[in-house]
Amino acid sequence: MPFSAFLQQVDPDLAGLLSAVADASVKLSDAVRNAPLRNLTGAMDTTNVQGEIVQKLDDYSNQVLMDYCKANAACAGYLSEENEGVTTMNETGSLVIAVDPLDGSSNIDIAAPIGTIFAIWKRKSVAGPILESDFLQKGDECIAAGYVLYGSATMLMLSVGKGVQLFALNSATATYMSVNNNVQLPSIGKIYSMNQGNLSKFEQAAKRFVAYCTEADKATSRPYSIRYIGSMVGDMYRTFLKGGVFLYPAYEGETKGKLRLLYECIPMSYLAEQAGGKGTNGKERILSLQPTELHERCAIVIGSSALVDLYSSFSK
Repeated sequence: MPFSAFLQQVDPDLAGLLSAVADASVKLSDAVRNAPLRNLTGAMDTTNVQGEIVQKLDDYSNQVLMDYCKANAACAGYLSEENEGVTTMNETGSLVIAVDPLDGSSNIDIAAPIGTIFAIWKRKSVAGPILESDFLQKGDECIAAGYVLYGSATMLMLSVGKGVQLFALNSATATYMSVNNNVQLPSIGKIYSMNQGNLSKFEQAAKRFVAYCTEADKATSRPYSIRYIGSMVGDMYRTFLKGGVFLYPAYEGETKGKLRLLYECIPMSYLAEQAGGKGTNGKERILSLQPTELHERCAIVIGSSALVDLYSSFSK
């Protein structure tokens, strides 16, 4: 099924914004594959609101997404990892979108998987300039979320609250085609994904969990394998297909993690739950958290339900 046919089943305003994101991702896919030839590799002389060095492709991706979203009348507001505050797109629009334009910036120059992550809500305000409160909504109020993986293939993982759809980009026609209309995240897995170099800094639950994963036990097929790409989209794509768990816990003595709640943790947790998995900060379900800041950080443990539950049991 073509992506355009899928959109015919979706509310027109939402379909229009999803189409804009998909069209932008086609352009970004081309840019990623040709970045070395277009002077889009390497860093700029600026840092973003997170204090991170902005890569050329980060900035390009953000501009492309802003342009495509603004051209869609339904898009009222735009929030990005690369922008300090919210941006009003169309004052009469009904939807807002939070975006990580290019997740996995450290992978750009080594041609490893990177991607775009997004979440969409209905705006709270009626009309006029967009407000921060239009974005400070729980994941449970999200109406759509997804990500695009720019890897050996360009893949669009998407949910509008009725399960998870997976589309692949046909580069010859620049269109997405459905390859799985009911993605199911396995309830158990044999892979855990984390930056284990930081294990000594992570909370005690993470240490207990890793000790469990690396312990030899034939009955449970342990030890488990560790796989860590360094981009959430790449690690989560594998997790959705093969099962397992991705985790970026809080440091010992802290409550927040590294990843951003609105445009990384919420969209991925939305997809995970729609596919039968779970997402938690170690103590609370991600989609139940009330955001208080636009660029709020959050700990996350996400993937196969059995492994997420196991981690939560170590947090008690």
